This record gives sequence, structure tokens and C-alpha cells, in this order.
Amino acid sequence: MTAVRGSSGVSGSTPRIRISVWLSDHRSAAHRSQPEMAVSAATEFNEAHPEYLVEVRSHDFRTLPAKAFRAAEQGDLPDVAEFEFSVTRPALDALGPDGTPLFTPVERAIAGRTEILGEPVLLGDMMPAARDYFRYAGELASMTRSASTVVLYANMSILAKAGVAEPPRTWREVTSACQAVARLSGGPSRCITWPNHYWFFLQSVAQQGGLITDHDNGRSGRAEKISLASREVMAFVTWWQRLHQDGYYLYTGKPYDFPGCFAAFEDQQVALVLSSSVDAVHMLRRGERHGFTVKASRMPYNDEVRLAGNTVGGHSLWLAAGLSTAKQDGALAFTQYLISPRKAAEWAKLQTRIPVTRAAADILGKEGWFLRNPDFRVASDQLEAADGSPAALGPILGGYAGMVDEIHGAMHDVLAGDAEPAARFTEASERAQRILDAYNSYCAGPPRRTPRDLAVR
Repeated sequence: MTAVRGSSGVSGSTPRIRISVWLSDHRSAAHRSQPEMAVSAATEFNEAHPEYLVEVRSHDFRTLPAKAFRAAEQGDLPDVAEFEFSVTRPALDALGPDGTPLFTPVERAIAGRTEILGEPVLLGDMMPAARDYFRYAGELASMTRSASTVVLYANMSILAKAGVAEPPRTWREVTSACQAVARLSGGPSRCITWPNHYWFFLQSVAQQGGLITDHDNGRSGRAEKISLASREVMAFVTWWQRLHQDGYYLYTGKPYDFPGCFAAFEDQQVALVLSSSVDAVHMLRRGERHGFTVKASRMPYNDEVRLAGNTVGGHSLWLAAGLSTAKQDGALAFTQYLISPRKAAEWAKLQTRIPVTRAAADILGKEGWFLRNPDFRVASDQLEAADGSPAALGPILGGYAGMVDEIHGAMHDVLAGDAEPAARFTEASERAQRILDAYNSYCAGPPRRTPRDLAVR
């Protein structure tokens, strides 16, 4: 954890209003040397608003939710807390010591205003797919600061030798490209890889317009029924299994193995790898180090169904409930300043993140950033093409970590143990349902309780 104070002391003889902001430290290894943009933003905000003193603290994103909830129990909840997208349902369910919600929806607090303390309100300019993941029951619960999605990285040098001019766009094209790569003399032993990781499942189900849970993917009401053996899940699983059985897909043998997949791509054991858009910088550098050309493109989708779109990953800012009007307005104004066009554009460049507002994207375009770095625009274009449906937005549910563990275990058994996909994922769905039931029952009480399951995978 690091602590930063934007300015110090008081303005004249009037004590400054302190705003406590806890942010997620999700810098990748490729960006460890980059300064935390929020630090300078806090200093600038404090200078522009001398009645306020914004204090920023940075925490590991995996432990931040549990730390924030413990702080609330001690009466020391930060005024703004940034959580990973999978923590959305627990944040909605969290209660203060008096039994009322711990956080207030940002849209409700903004109350239709176009500016707060002179800072423009930017919710309407945000990329819909990035913003609306955090919308529940028609109301925006928290504000996106960081966004990413899954893209495909291709070794264009290998593909060119195989006679494949462009990265594959669909599942059928992936299979065709892999067949061509397999015919190469002295080519890679396999064609494509990606980690056994839940995000690829959720992305693929979203692309196909499928739902993981009832109540509009847990968006119009609390998720009560989960389905990990749906038609959309099984279409992806069976296609994946077929690639593996045909010798095209490389399974490193364990879940979460991003490093193993990256190494296989860098060593040119495969021509294609699926990963986060955040990985663009170091994927391109791997190609540069070894003399091959890397190109990013959209995540391939199922040819046989209409494409609904990809879901977003990222982090959002939650506003503590029960703040005084002055403190709440200061907190809201700072969150808007954090995603102001220039700040959001800087953040996108520093962290290879998707610019969360269109104004930020316009700045990057006018500066020639996307012209010089076309691979960094792929993720934005992919999310802009999403249809905004509950399927494309992705699920909101409790027991998230337990659910993803069930997904990983089932897929491992399919790939490494030759388990029958439908039976194994039906078992995984039943186990995940028990996890969801336990989460909902615990929160519902009586008495109503703050979630205790805050694991982040």
C-alpha cells in the first residue's frame, strides 16, 4: 500500500475538507516504472479547489475490497474506493454499521448535474460498454476508471508464411488458419493458445448473446440461477476442445497460466494468443525482440450466431454513502477530474487501457496516437461495436470467485482428463449454484449482512 497526500495543511484559517480515495494498484509489470497518474491529479485538484484535501492511497486490487469493508466496520471507510468489476455485487450488498447500504449510486448522487464544483460531469461522454457494466436496476452504481477487454495477438510473420493474410476473425477462420499453419514445414508445434481463465468463457458467452444468470444477467435484480452448461457455454467449450484434440490448441496444463501462454507466443511455439488488451505493449515487444511482427485484432467469435459484443473488464469508483453534501460534492468532483479528457487520455497511454470517454479517444486520435499505435485502438473499436444488451455487458453476481474456480476445474478436466464436456460443465453449474445460493442466503439473513466472500481472482 502506498499513501499520497495531494497537498497539506489548511487554506488560511479554515480547515480543508479531507477526501479519502483508495485506488486499485493494477499496474502490470510492463508499467511498473510509470508514475501513478492519480497522484498528480490529486495535487492539481487540491490546488484548484483549496477548500479540499484529496488524499490518495493505493492498494493491491485483490485485497482492496476486504480492506475497505474492514475499514467500514471500524468507521473509517474511504470516501471513494475503486473495486475490480467482479466485486460489483458485493459492493451493492455491502452494509454499514447501521445496516444501510455502504455505497450510494454515483448517478443518484450526481442527480442530473452537468458540473460539480466547476468540474464537468462526464457520464454521458463515457463509452457505453465501459460505463454500463456498472449499471444495476437502471441506475449507474459506480463510475468506470479503467477498462479492458480480450483481443487476439497474431504472429503475422508465421501467418504470412502459411498464406494467411489477416488474423482470423471467427472460430471457423481460426480453424482454417491453424490448418494452414500446421502444413508449414518447420513451423510451430501448435497454432493457438490462451489461458484456462474464466474471462474467455464470459467473453465468448457475451459474444453469442448468452446469459450466465437469470434476471438479465443479474442486472435487473439479484442473480438467483446460474448456468454454466448453456448452449453458448457448450459451443465455446466444444470448439476449444476440438482445437485441442486436433493438435492446434496448446494447453500449458494449469489454469491462470498467462506467463506460460506468453512464453509460447514469444518462442514462436504458437502463432496466435488470446489475452487482455492491456497486454498489447509487451506482446508487441516480444515480437520486436525476436524479429517477428505482431498484430492485434478483435477476439474471434462464433460464426453461427449473431455477434452481440464483448464485455468489459476493469475497475470502477464507488462513492461512500452518508457523506456531508460538501464532502460528497468534493469526492464526485475529483472522480470527474480523474476521467477528464486529458487525464483519461494520459491514463490510456500509460497503462495501455481503453480511453473511457470519447473525448479522451478524440485527443488520442488528434495527437496521432492511434495512427502510430493502431493495435491499441482494436479494443476500443471492439467494445464500441457491442449492442449494449445484458448479455454483452456480462454478469453481476455474488460468489464470483467460487464460480470461476468451477469453470477452471471443469475445463481442465475436459482438456487434460478427457471429461465429457456437457456432463462436466453440468456438474460445475450445480456446484456454482450452491455457491451462489450460499452467498445470497448469507447476505439476506436475517439479519441482513455484508458479504464475507470478497475474493478476487
